[in-house]
Amino acid sequence: MFELIPFDRRGRNVSVYDPFRAFDELERSFFGNTANSVSAFRTDVTDTGDAYKLEAELPGFKKDDIKIDIENDCLTISAERKAENEDKKHNFVKRERFYGSFSRSFDVSGINVDGIEAAYTDGVLTLNLPKKVETVPASRRLEIK
Repeated sequence: MFELIPFDRRGRNVSVYDPFRAFDELERSFFGNTANSVSAFRTDVTDTGDAYKLEAELPGFKKDDIKIDIENDCLTISAERKAENEDKKHNFVKRERFYGSFSRSFDVSGINVDGIEAAYTDGVLTLNLPKKVETVPASRRLEIK
């Protein structure tokens, strides 16, 4: 009546071949830093008409620990979380908080980089990315020679 189907940690059925999952695992093992790995963070990008709104989850970071760099049409958000001083004696039963560098990069070739605005509130970094205004050539009539 009901089958016991194995699922991985993300709730996907592992008994059915999934080429996307296979490619994702290959990419993660080769490049390491992907959206599903521990060293990255999750983002949402929405189109607001004349701009894109990018929201990145960065809970537990101080504003000074977050850096936003733009170079060659590539916007990189990076954050570094440093470990607490080891001088303190802790009796951890389980420790799940990660320390280290976290980063994601985005193509901003269609963005007016001079108009980008950033805000950080309640662990969410919000970037307003205005789209480049496409210049329409002035209309003219050609003479036939």
